[in-house]
Amino acid sequence: MDEFKACNLDYFPENILIDVLSYLSVKELVRAGRVCKRWKRLVKDQRLWKTVDLTSWKGVTSRILWVLLRQYLGCGLRCLRLRGLLLSARGGTFLSESWLKALSTRCPRLSKLYLLHTDLRSLPNCLVFPRTLRVLELRGCELPRGFFNQSSSNSATHPPGKAEATSSAPHQGRDQKGTGLGSPLGVCIEKLILNNVPSFTDQHLQSLTSWQRLSQLELRDTFRITANGLRNCAAKDGLSGVEGLSRLKFLEIGITGRQGYQLQMASLGLGAGWIGLEELSLGGKEVGPGLLCASRLKDLKHLCLWACKLSELQIVRSCRMLRGLRRLEFLDVIFQPIQNPQVEEEQEGNDEQPDKEEGADANMNDDNMAPDVNEPFPSLRRSLAVLLPSCSLVFTNCSVQIISD
Repeated sequence: MDEFKACNLDYFPENILIDVLSYLSVKELVRAGRVCKRWKRLVKDQRLWKTVDLTSWKGVTSRILWVLLRQYLGCGLRCLRLRGLLLSARGGTFLSESWLKALSTRCPRLSKLYLLHTDLRSLPNCLVFPRTLRVLELRGCELPRGFFNQSSSNSATHPPGKAEATSSAPHQGRDQKGTGLGSPLGVCIEKLILNNVPSFTDQHLQSLTSWQRLSQLELRDTFRITANGLRNCAAKDGLSGVEGLSRLKFLEIGITGRQGYQLQMASLGLGAGWIGLEELSLGGKEVGPGLLCASRLKDLKHLCLWACKLSELQIVRSCRMLRGLRRLEFLDVIFQPIQNPQVEEEQEGNDEQPDKEEGADANMNDDNMAPDVNEPFPSLRRSLAVLLPSCSLVFTNCSVQIISD
């Protein structure tokens, strides 16, 4: 018993102690570093700072950010999540241009940045973010008018003569390599997520056409995006080749919040056709107008419909022209079948039709061995199997709402 009483944490290997410390939050890690010199050295291990989440730390200020950056954040940082002061009573500047420049210097491997309730209007543009970013997610943030514009960065920081002299040689190298604006001097973000950003307008969307590496764009509750703005940014053939968001492969449009808000029907802009768009996700109030225009997306392979109400007839009519579709997913969809008494009477008067339907239902049960709870419409599956034989259907958290006509 005396041997067990004398045992303490000093006998544990450092790898085990680091695994134990990995379960602590950032605030608890900082406190643990004050225990002793050994723990202070262990807390600064970069294996503990790969993914840093500061959204739950409500008292974070710009001073704390500087302390974390100088003492803890380093080359091991991959993902950073921050909560701003936009909804805080304290207010004040949270992210500064100098801190972001220091972040890019000390954290050369940072690839994902998540900002929640952050006021970005004090920043000149998005070029102040680290060049290593591949994923940028903004939720409930405020943006300046030219935040996503990267064409006026050199003229704002250098005189005209010096800007041309210093940028001529790098531009020649980039043109030869074929990287264009996706070079280290431009934006290298591949995935942009905007969730409940009311200040995002058609002008911001037009600025994204200069992002040469943007392949995935998610727009949720962006109420100022219109059909004309989306139509102007669609990838289409122009005089100098493909214009617009030509590298975009995944697009998500959804409006689920703000009940009673005027419907913009931004997804009607898909009617212009979108060259190269392979995956489309529609949610909320944008599902109806989006399905009307989805038939013009010739390269579409994956379609996801979420948080909406649909009828079987509406789905069949919309998917009739999508012959190249490989995956159709329904997520949190409420299906609304219409029961027509006249149709039921006609089916009862027909002697052969019920036998065929019973045989079809028997075959479906034999093939699936058990009915799927998440598949509310066996008839919908049969109809889509005829129209889209090579398409797989996925039903997740779907329900049925019976409407009598």
